Amino acid sequence: MADIPTFKLVLVGDGGTGKTTFVKRHLSGEFEKQYNATIGVEVHPITFHTDYGRICFNTWDTAGQEKFGGLRDGYYIQGQCGIIMFDVTSRITYKNVPNWHRDLVRVCENIPIVLCGNKVDVKERKVKAKTITFHRKKNLQYYDISAKSNYNFEKPFLWLARKLAGNPNLVFVEDPALLPPEVAVDPSLMQQYQEELNTAAAMPLPDDDDDL
Repeated sequence: MADIPTFKLVLVGDGGTGKTTFVKRHLSGEFEKQYNATIGVEVHPITFHTDYGRICFNTWDTAGQEKFGGLRDGYYIQGQCGIIMFDVTSRITYKNVPNWHRDLVRVCENIPIVLCGNKVDVKERKVKAKTITFHRKKNLQYYDISAKSNYNFEKPFLWLARKLAGNPNLVFVEDPALLPPEVAVDPSLMQQYQEELNTAAAMPLPDDDDDL
């Protein structure tokens, strides 16, 4: 097997936002995961097929350490890209995004980062599109996702792959190997959310002083 370009992806966010569920949707990552006892981390190698060959994200999942307030630098060191996750049904998880971002960029400067709002399959959405502005202030990419329904699963990885490869036109040529969805999303609701995100992206940023 030829060497596949492999990148360390650091996955952060409050406990309970669905980070582990998200990485475990991908069969290759669940099948080949390794446990790093030193830092209490599961590493899931998640592979995608692009039009330039395969790419692998060694995705670091905290195994719950974040519940004890922050993560050790060893978790972040040599991270080459990142995903920050919050839960759209829980405002506090979005409020904590700036803390996760600060910790991540303190150790990994200038890496591509995607912000993901998970659980958009849940009808009682609390964090609305117009309030999600943090990614615009910090030049991150944002996606609504639903780990349990596989909705937008590949979007964060594709965005990161394009950044890492320095090629905005790179595409995935095969569907990722995912577990069957556990829930279904309502396509018309997803379209409505996407339209709200597009509208919000065109609005001027609020000029508040804090980081949110």
